[in-house]
Amino acid sequence: MRRAGLFLLFSALLCMAPIGARAQQETPSVLVAKVEGSIDRTLGSYLLDSIEDAERAGSTLVLQLDSAGTLHEDAVLLAERIHDASVPVIVWVGPAPAKAAGAGLLFLYAASLGAVAPGAGIGPLEPLDLSGAEASVPRAALEDLATGWVLERGRETPLSFPERPIPARAALDGNIASVAAGSLPELLEELDGRTAGTADGDVTLRTKIATSESEQRVTVRFTDLGPIDRVLHAAASPTWIYVLLVLGLAAIAFEATQPGFGFAGFSGVAMLALAVYGLTAVPFSPLGLALLVGGIGLLTVDVRLRTLGPLTVVGMLAFVVGSILTFAGAA
Repeated sequence: MRRAGLFLLFSALLCMAPIGARAQQETPSVLVAKVEGSIDRTLGSYLLDSIEDAERAGSTLVLQLDSAGTLHEDAVLLAERIHDASVPVIVWVGPAPAKAAGAGLLFLYAASLGAVAPGAGIGPLEPLDLSGAEASVPRAALEDLATGWVLERGRETPLSFPERPIPARAALDGNIASVAAGSLPELLEELDGRTAGTADGDVTLRTKIATSESEQRVTVRFTDLGPIDRVLHAAASPTWIYVLLVLGLAAIAFEATQPGFGFAGFSGVAMLALAVYGLTAVPFSPLGLALLVGGIGLLTVDVRLRTLGPLTVVGMLAFVVGSILTFAGAA
């Protein structure tokens, strides 16, 4: 009798296991990925990884966007990946005062649905790339491509493609976005029950966070850049590259006037290493960089000579001109 009872209990557990696994699998899920700042190599890879993660889990992907465009990255290729995703991709420009310009605006057209927060800024479409590089696709072709994406997803045709920044209300009236939400919980509630197009067909969104036992449970996950990627992303901007270069060179110049090699020297080397990484991601003028570095070098030599003469004057002029020219082509 005891063996028969154990056999029946084991059989019942085996029968219940698929039911429990199936119930867990059918629980709707949402993945929220923050895309903030210029979309460089680091942020672009993170964006693509987030789409793949959402596809593996079968989750609705919400891109929390605040960007003025790409930085030496293919904006059209990234937008096409958003459009070709097999899961719903919602691009939300928020919270205020977030913006979506250049590639960010293109992402709104490529998404299953676009959403904006009151106080957000939308547009313009150009420049797509903040590095100052020429767009490989003409504006007219971009507008045709974006319109095709919108029509394919069953969204209303955009009335216009803004040539200057417009407020959230104008973006909604112009059919650039479909949903207004000031916060993430509000967005998830607004999206719930809507139909969104994907590469695999239309999907009914289940995104509302349950507030009672009677409501369907929704799992919400958040993802962001890791600590190392955050540092690399921050370093890949003209402003921070310049700051790292100047401070790093100044720290090494200080060590050149002191006996030994101490904390300032090691800090300078670390800052220069980050600046060099940034220079691999951001286009720069070699002449401007040479003048910048050479100017600081001449100032250091004059300090070593304990004079305040022609080298200081030439070094300061070279430093100023180099500071202007190094990133003159970047937006």
